Amino acid sequence: MKYFLSILFLTGLMMSCKKEAVEVSLIKQPGHFPKPHYNFANFELNQAGIDLGKALFYDPILSFDNSISCASCHHQSAGFSDPGKSFSLGVDDSLSDRNSIGLVNLIWSPTFFWDGGVNHLELTGFAPINNVKEMKEDMNHIVDELYQDNDYRALFLRAFNEDTITAQRVLWSLAAYMATLISSESYYDRVYKGEASFNVEQDKGYKLFQRDCVSCHTEPLTSNYNFENNGLDEEFEDLGRAQITLNASDRGKFKVPTLRNITLTAPYMHDGRFNTLNEVIDHYSDGIKMSATLSNKLPEGFHYTPSEKKALIKFLETLVDPFFVQNPDFN
Repeated sequence: MKYFLSILFLTGLMMSCKKEAVEVSLIKQPGHFPKPHYNFANFELNQAGIDLGKALFYDPILSFDNSISCASCHHQSAGFSDPGKSFSLGVDDSLSDRNSIGLVNLIWSPTFFWDGGVNHLELTGFAPINNVKEMKEDMNHIVDELYQDNDYRALFLRAFNEDTITAQRVLWSLAAYMATLISSESYYDRVYKGEASFNVEQDKGYKLFQRDCVSCHTEPLTSNYNFENNGLDEEFEDLGRAQITLNASDRGKFKVPTLRNITLTAPYMHDGRFNTLNEVIDHYSDGIKMSATLSNKLPEGFHYTPSEKKALIKFLETLVDPFFVQNPDFN
């Protein structure tokens, strides 16, 4: 609740200086993607701001004891998720409450985190920084530390034409960097644009995906960014979206994640309960649990055959973007 109230305050600061949206040539927006949700209306994006945000993203100075950075839980090689960990390790060896969701195509998302508790890209950095189970830091302390660093003062000078460092500028810079994390060059994208074709098994999986999955995992971003109860439980230890809305109809609902680079981002679901895609598909095939808020897009189960399960995985493999996970501009 503390970080939620603080975010409301920061939102007021940002909205007070809001201006008309600007065209951003530094962000390479794929021609086959829809118009982004985020529009950089609050500040003028420049390469220096992106470079500053990248430096901050990889610097443990943002954590209480300078032990972890944003990149500690968001690895580029794993689609900016935390591979192999159901819950990420924070300051004081504490565990996060939910699985570390991959950071990709963020400027198309209207909300962030599994419960949608943040609704603006420029505020996404604040939540993990302030969370006592993650980075456990105070923005005022970060500003003081950064100002004592000559290199950072020079970076802020290049980005904002003055070396004044504020919490708002820290968050703006992080948003500028994260906005560049666009994945759009997978084999799937080539097929979507008519530049390649699926093989027989991939095409079989794609047809199953179109039949059963696209209502939530909408193409080409592979998410509709809504919140759904996908039948993981009958009772909910984690209330999900309902923790934000306080609405009983949102119990057990979580944000629909993108499937881009999905083979690299295991374990899966908000609590990392599934270690493999085989387990995920088994769940949707025959493991869906009924509850009052279960998504109306889901039947009791899709009852896939072994060959259908294999084909689905072959299709999901085409969503891996090697250019994204190896792009030197991101690290």
